Amino acid sequence: MFDIGFAELIVIAIIGLLVLGPERLPHAIKKLMLWTGRLKRGFAAMKSEIEREIGADDIRRQLHNESIMQDLKQAQADVNRQINEFKQSIDSSVEKAENNIDGTTTQPADTNQATSFAQSEATPSIEASHTPDQQPKAKPTSATSSLND
Repeated sequence: MFDIGFAELIVIAIIGLLVLGPERLPHAIKKLMLWTGRLKRGFAAMKSEIEREIGADDIRRQLHNESIMQDLKQAQADVNRQINEFKQSIDSSVEKAENNIDGTTTQPADTNQATSFAQSEATPSIEASHTPDQQPKAKPTSATSSLND
């Protein structure tokens, strides 16, 4: 704590002996040691209390982190469950589509007729869309004739 060597202690003892005298010096040293012990205990108590508080903060932080991790695990489980449900619904839709495709491949004649019908219907609509639009011609009128009426 303090950087006091042996020489400094000798000087302090000689000054104390000269100031207090040989009768009161032992009593003064005893009081000084008591005060020094009290200060050391006070600092030690303060240090342990601070360490305890820091430890309590660490424990609180750890508990908070654990609760967050538990919430994250719960959210992950919910997301995984929803993904599995979505995957199952997609798989069932794919199976239904495959079954429908398998059912339509047994009737190839019907699909050829439907394709030719769709092509014949599409051809006139393409030609009709390329004809120029005819707009009716407007009859010229003058502004003064409408005022005279």
